[in-house]
Amino acid sequence: MKSAFGPKPEAKSFTLTDPEAFQLFGITGTGAGVSIGPRSAMKVPAVACAVSLIAETVGSLPAKVYDRDTRETDKAHPAYALIHDEANPWTSAEALRVQITTDALLHGHGFALVVRNDAGAPLELHRLEPGAVQIDTLPDGEPSYIVAFDDGQRRVPFQDILHISAFGGIAPVQLGREAIGLALAFEQHIAKLFANGGKPGGILRSEKNLGDEAKSKLAASWTAAHGAGRSGGTAILDEGMTYESVTMTLTDAQFAENRLEQIREIARTFRVPPTMLFELTRGTWSNTEEMARQFLQVTLKPWLSSWAWAYARCLLTPDERKRLYVEFVTDDLLTTTAAARATAYGQYRAMGAMTANEVRGGLNLPPLADGNTLSNPFTTTTTGQTPPPDDPKDKPKDD
Repeated sequence: MKSAFGPKPEAKSFTLTDPEAFQLFGITGTGAGVSIGPRSAMKVPAVACAVSLIAETVGSLPAKVYDRDTRETDKAHPAYALIHDEANPWTSAEALRVQITTDALLHGHGFALVVRNDAGAPLELHRLEPGAVQIDTLPDGEPSYIVAFDDGQRRVPFQDILHISAFGGIAPVQLGREAIGLALAFEQHIAKLFANGGKPGGILRSEKNLGDEAKSKLAASWTAAHGAGRSGGTAILDEGMTYESVTMTLTDAQFAENRLEQIREIARTFRVPPTMLFELTRGTWSNTEEMARQFLQVTLKPWLSSWAWAYARCLLTPDERKRLYVEFVTDDLLTTTAAARATAYGQYRAMGAMTANEVRGGLNLPPLADGNTLSNPFTTTTTGQTPPPDDPKDKPKDD
């Protein structure tokens, strides 16, 4: 078989202490001297924020099965419940999307097994560990998957594996491992710097050469008089002693700026606007709102498109895909405030694009008996009404 990622590498033998062995577990070294893998990368707050932001947003957006002709949802199809309600009895559809998207972000690929009944209709979706699935390509180019189950390995056709992959099949944490490694090195350095004894608050200088015992007594006396909870008092020094305070330098300020730049680098790795990782040094009210729209267009759309196709490939037959399709509802991401949402609904209602019940459905309200008309509620007309009969008293008298 030909691998989906080119020819198979030649066999090598090495011990588990060999650095090359780390690559078997998705761990690679960096120039900063820090090994980066899925677990270590998530220790960087910016990485954890980016991964959770993308995965949880993809999971929270509702997905539905639509009819291509009528644009109405097809709730009777078994795929609708799997993508909108629950993937299996113990996992919601939202939770499964979060898990598999997280797998793709950290490992490059996320997988789920389609469980079918005897008639071939999909019943459940079960998440698979990324390391338990091997991607192969058959001689005719058709992809297939070798899955390690409890009872051994089995080849599973592509129709029964829901597959979500990151860009190029490589996890962002691997593409940006140098930036993530440097950010982790910064975190470790600053933690050691402020650890107990890492840097003194001040220095006592004496003209005399004090012995070890005198130094210990002097340090204990100074701490007792000016230690925690007693700072700000008056210090009394004798025998020509002086006190010199240790302050932060300009290098420390540059160190803080470098840490901010690593957050921006990680944002570029995941294609997330920096303000959404709470890096607000260059954020304003206007550009933050614009970046929220960019988050949908630049960051989420490729993931949502991959999910829509993966659902359709596994849960709809080729004939069903001619009349049905899967789409995510992203209206909530495009509306930033309740006032803007109300204005948009009002305009759609006035132009006859939405009925009252469609608006109420978007607000999660029950329908009205007379709410299915497209007439404009903001205008009144008497067209079609019968005029009242003339009053005989108003008629002109004959001469």
